[in-house]
Amino acid sequence: MGLNVLVTPRSFAAHSSEPLDLLSDGGLTVLRNPHGRIMAKEEMIAQIAEADAVIVGVDPLDREVLEKAPRLKVIAKYGVGTDNIDMRFAQERGIKVTTTAGANTEAVADYAFALMLAAARRVLPIDKACREGDWTKRTAVDVNGRTLGLIGLGQIGKAVVRRAKGFGMQVLAYDAVRDEAFASAAGVRYAESVHDLLREADFVSLHVPLTDETRHMIGERELRLMKPTAVLINTARGGLVEEDALCEALKNGIIWGAGIDVFEKEPPDNPELLSLDRLVIGSHCAASTVQAVDKMGVMASRQVLNHLQQLNGVETE
Repeated sequence: MGLNVLVTPRSFAAHSSEPLDLLSDGGLTVLRNPHGRIMAKEEMIAQIAEADAVIVGVDPLDREVLEKAPRLKVIAKYGVGTDNIDMRFAQERGIKVTTTAGANTEAVADYAFALMLAAARRVLPIDKACREGDWTKRTAVDVNGRTLGLIGLGQIGKAVVRRAKGFGMQVLAYDAVRDEAFASAAGVRYAESVHDLLREADFVSLHVPLTDETRHMIGERELRLMKPTAVLINTARGGLVEEDALCEALKNGIIWGAGIDVFEKEPPDNPELLSLDRLVIGSHCAASTVQAVDKMGVMASRQVLNHLQQLNGVETE
C-alpha cells in the first residue's frame, strides 16, 4: 500500500517546488486541499481518511476528525500553534506531532513591528485621506524611545526585541518561564505580572499560545489598565483578545490603536471592527513571506519523511 500525505495550507510550495519534490521523491502521494481555503471539519474528515501523514495549517484536527483517520501516523504543523490539534488524543493514538518552529520567526517579528508602526503613526487613515484629496496633517505617537511590553518572550518575542533595540525602545516582558540569560544580555526587564506590564508599556505585543489560561487574557479590565496613548499588537492567536471589548476601547479612545492579525473567527464576527480607523487588520498573514513559506514547507516535508522512515516496517521509497 502506498503512503499518502494530505497537505492543507494553500501557500505550501507556492513559490518553490522543493517541498513537493521532497515528498514525491520520498515515494509519497500528495493529496491537496481541494477547496482553496481553510477546510471545515466535515471537509477535513472527508479528506483525511486515507492519509498516513498530514501537513496542516489552521484546519481542524480535533478528536472527531482524528478518529476518522485510522492510518494517520504524523501531523506536521505548518507553523507553531497547535491549538487546532487535539494533542492529547494524538498522543493516545501514537500520532507524532511536529511544528516548524523557527521557520517564520523573523517574518512574524517583522509584521508585528509593521503593525506597531502603522497603528502608532495612523498610516492607513492618513493614506486613505490623501487618496481622497485631504492633505490635513494628523498627529500621531512616537515609537522611538518608548516602552515595549512583550507578553511571551519565546523565539518571536526575542526577534521583536532585536528590532525594538534599533528604535531605542525600553523592553518589558512577562513570561511564565523566564530566560534570565537572554534578558540580561538584551537589556530586557521582566514585569512581575501582566497587569504591571499593561500599566507601564506604551506598546503591548502578544506572543503566547492560545490555551484555556490565555483565552481572552486581554479584556475590558486589561484594556482600561493601558495608557490612552498605548497600542496593542496581536500576531499570535485569535482568542487572546476579547474582540468586543477591544472594539469598545478603540471607539472610546481608551487606547490609541491596535494592530490585529488574528481573530477568533476569520473574518471577524463583529463587522464594526472593520470600520475602525484606529485598528490595522491583517488576514492571519504575519508568517506569509516568500522566504518563510519556503522554509515552513521544506521543514514540514522533511519532518513527515523523517518520521515515516523511522517507523518499523515503513518504507517511503
